[in-house]
Amino acid sequence: MTTIALAADFAIIVAAATVMGLIARQLGQPTIVAYLATGLVLGPVMFDVVTAEGLVELMAELGLGFLLFLLGIKMRLDDIREILRPVINIAVLQTVLQTALAFGVAYVLGFSMTETVVIALATVFGATPIIVKVLTDKDEITTLPGKIDVGVLIIQDIYLVIVLAMFSAENIANPREIGVTLLVVLGMMVAIGFIAIASSRYVLPRLFKTIADKKDVFFLLGIAWAFVFILVTEHFNLSVEVGAFLAGLSIAQLPYSTELEERIAPLTDFFILVFFSSIGLHLAADDLLAYWVEAVIASIILLVGNFWIMFYLIDREKFSVETSFLGSINMIQVSEFSLVVGGLALAQGFIDAQVLGFLSLMALGTMTFSTYVITYNNEIYDRVRPFFSRWESEEKRDVALRTYEGHAVAIGYDEITRRVLPLLDEHFDDVIVIDRRTDHVDTLKAAGFDVIYGDLRHREVRKAANLAKASFVLSSSAQTEINARLIDETADDALVFMEAENHKDAVRMYEAGADYVIMPASLTVQSLIGLLEAYREGRETLESKLEDAHEKLRGNPLG
Repeated sequence: MTTIALAADFAIIVAAATVMGLIARQLGQPTIVAYLATGLVLGPVMFDVVTAEGLVELMAELGLGFLLFLLGIKMRLDDIREILRPVINIAVLQTVLQTALAFGVAYVLGFSMTETVVIALATVFGATPIIVKVLTDKDEITTLPGKIDVGVLIIQDIYLVIVLAMFSAENIANPREIGVTLLVVLGMMVAIGFIAIASSRYVLPRLFKTIADKKDVFFLLGIAWAFVFILVTEHFNLSVEVGAFLAGLSIAQLPYSTELEERIAPLTDFFILVFFSSIGLHLAADDLLAYWVEAVIASIILLVGNFWIMFYLIDREKFSVETSFLGSINMIQVSEFSLVVGGLALAQGFIDAQVLGFLSLMALGTMTFSTYVITYNNEIYDRVRPFFSRWESEEKRDVALRTYEGHAVAIGYDEITRRVLPLLDEHFDDVIVIDRRTDHVDTLKAAGFDVIYGDLRHREVRKAANLAKASFVLSSSAQTEINARLIDETADDALVFMEAENHKDAVRMYEAGADYVIMPASLTVQSLIGLLEAYREGRETLESKLEDAHEKLRGNPLG
């Protein structure tokens, strides 16, 4: 194909995916479903106007690598430290039992042994982007069921990398071949993983600290680190995905990982668009519908089976019935990673396009259905609670997780913040500081404060601070757009202090809902400390002082 033709194919995919994504958003569906549908519409299933070759194929391969890199960056073990032991128990047994269930279903439906193995390995994963996105939107990602699901997904990510690496075996239906390949893969992963962990402790902190304040170089270093690991794993005949995942894992434990995740996510989304669209481009209508009856039967069995397996395992760890139910119903779908595994199996010749069509129908159907199930999980539980009450007992107790709630958030570390932090530390159990300078991060960590490195404009950074549950927010940023967004995301009953450069911006912040706006010419640091001391005395005392300050501002526009 000519360069112009390749560029035209690529442009058509991006344009069509944009339209399909907008439609999916209106229907409350994940964009991954829209991307796969884009490939089906543009490929042989419908109009056959784009082929998966050349630039599209290259971009799709990069998409898979970046997807695993981003998953690695998200793998922060601190997120599940309090429930690590039960989560490992749940995840390991869930992997075994759901793989066995999928194997039995595929075997009974008449697939060959090799196809059955691929289907069993491909359908065990939960849909990480869907689960995390919907639970985050519902503000349930930090609840106990959300933490359990995230922990299981993290361990599934490791399993996914092993499965992808196993496809380097010449015959995955041969137990001996699988065993040898698995030992080699695990050995290589342990060696490279050791290098990743050692670098995250001794190399990356200094490296990222040196360049973190240089935004462009910071982003490029993250990308370069991914490609270093990709080259290393390719040298040892492991897949691109293994290297990308381990590169992300080595960055995940750094204080800079949230900021890097936010910067890489848009690029990853772009490549993912091409990857999932390319899967649809590989399918013909006959391939997609060849096993449609089997796909419907398997989907129903796995939806029900996956729920009961997860419910049994969570309940077995003595969590409450409500936690067991919600944690289970969020994880019932066949995920987009079934298409990742299926696509690689097709490329290796282990399955044909009809089996990939079978996996695609299952993923499309179950992900679409589960999106609504997760959205209304609490309402569903309220309806079925009488039935599940038989599993309740006094010995089942939920673990008390450490979550940010009723805490203080300070944005930026300037003279005002430096003077105010000791007072906040006395009044609040948790004080979080968001800042973009590495020297400030070191200083604040040494003083015992929780620090989030990153730019407040990035959603992941704001989400990490859990603004919706904060009781006090102090922003030293004078950028009105950022401050307005902070006010929107902060609870209505929280006390919000903002800085402004002039009277006009101060009025805008008051109109947006700020409790007090700090202007250098009208409020000294000492005045702010006086207000905070009034806050400690009681809300009524503070409200009286704030009303006096408001009146003063209205009567003296020049401050």
